[in-house]
Amino acid sequence: MKNRPIISFKHVDKHFTLAHQRTLKEMVHALFTRKKTLERVKALTDVSFDIPAGQSVGIVGRNGAGKSTVLKLIAGVTSPTRGTATIREPVFPLIELGAGFHPELTGRENIFLNGVILGMTEEKVAELYDSIVEFAELADYIDVPVKYYSSGMYARLAFSVATCQVPQILLVDEILSVGDIKFQEKCIKRMKDFKAQGTSMIIVAHGGPIMQEFCERVLYLKAGKLIFDGPYAEGIAKYQAEP
Repeated sequence: MKNRPIISFKHVDKHFTLAHQRTLKEMVHALFTRKKTLERVKALTDVSFDIPAGQSVGIVGRNGAGKSTVLKLIAGVTSPTRGTATIREPVFPLIELGAGFHPELTGRENIFLNGVILGMTEEKVAELYDSIVEFAELADYIDVPVKYYSSGMYARLAFSVATCQVPQILLVDEILSVGDIKFQEKCIKRMKDFKAQGTSMIIVAHGGPIMQEFCERVLYLKAGKLIFDGPYAEGIAKYQAEP
């Protein structure tokens, strides 16, 4: 259908099982003393929303509210315990930049490794290679193992790989402290270009200039429940008024 939402959550619950003991010895002791060994944690409860193509949506809430769980469901890292989470286009996550990098490999080798992890073919990575290196501004260091990179260099290369194509859905999780101020501005410009080309953005933060710049709508989560879904300014005001 032409007007179907690009992301659709219908009555989504997500539960995790939390182990209270870390070792076999602690587990045996807990069993003999009748202490709780496992606890079922409700990360999300009956969450429903639709996001149309091209819309940028912010997700706010205190720590533990369920924000990262929503992102993991959208990214396909986990599945709902109940309900349905339907994602109709490929997702590019700007979450834990460089998580797929190998420290012993060079920048060049990690570009290909990370590109394949993100779903690109080796041929496609090769086609985009020069533009990735140029954007990251790391031509002089591209054949150096990334274990010798500074944290800024590492993040710049990871951001460049993750955003080398125009994505249909972009997930952003409070990671835009990439490199120096000049490079941060370069990253934001790239995101603006994506938005102009119809990319749907899901941004998790606590408000602030990045979310204000890109998001027209806010989902406000509290204790795993969606308590507000509406205009950015109204949603942020409700969130900031939370005791």
